[in-house]
Amino acid sequence: MITQAGLFLLETLTGFLTFALLLRFYMQACRVSFNNQIGTFVVELTNWLVRPLRKILPGWYGLDLASFLPAYLLQVIFAGALILLHVGSERLAPEILLPLLLWRGLLATLRFSIYLLIGALLVQAVLSWVSPYSPLSLPVSQLTRPVLRPIQRFVPPIGAIDLSPLVAIVLAQLLLIFL
Repeated sequence: MITQAGLFLLETLTGFLTFALLLRFYMQACRVSFNNQIGTFVVELTNWLVRPLRKILPGWYGLDLASFLPAYLLQVIFAGALILLHVGSERLAPEILLPLLLWRGLLATLRFSIYLLIGALLVQAVLSWVSPYSPLSLPVSQLTRPVLRPIQRFVPPIGAIDLSPLVAIVLAQLLLIFL
């Protein structure tokens, strides 16, 4: 019972921080302005971890590795905690454990990225119907535009309704099935 509670807390904390770090990574990759409520929240939440890493970990082709690497490492640590809890350290050889942890961490980070995309698409869809001129509309639109633009070439609007977010969510769900 205590183990489950501890695991739940660890999963919640690592998941929340992973989402924030990945959101910062994708906002920077998509050139989304941080001068909004979402950007300010994400920067203030993750600065304690990203700023020191930026001194030793430079960007790579415009990608902020100082935001991505901690998100990935958090998932590796969580995967390690799960494996050690369920399997035990004596049953797995170190030469198997490390590649397994790195692979599980990568898959978990990709899963979190897809969940983040689905969430952004849902927020964008709701905002487009409820409050299209909301201050959050522009950053969410900028975040989802790289995914929606190729889909919009093949799926035209039907009766002034853009179905590309729906197609993107379905494709993202298919990716989650394979991950």
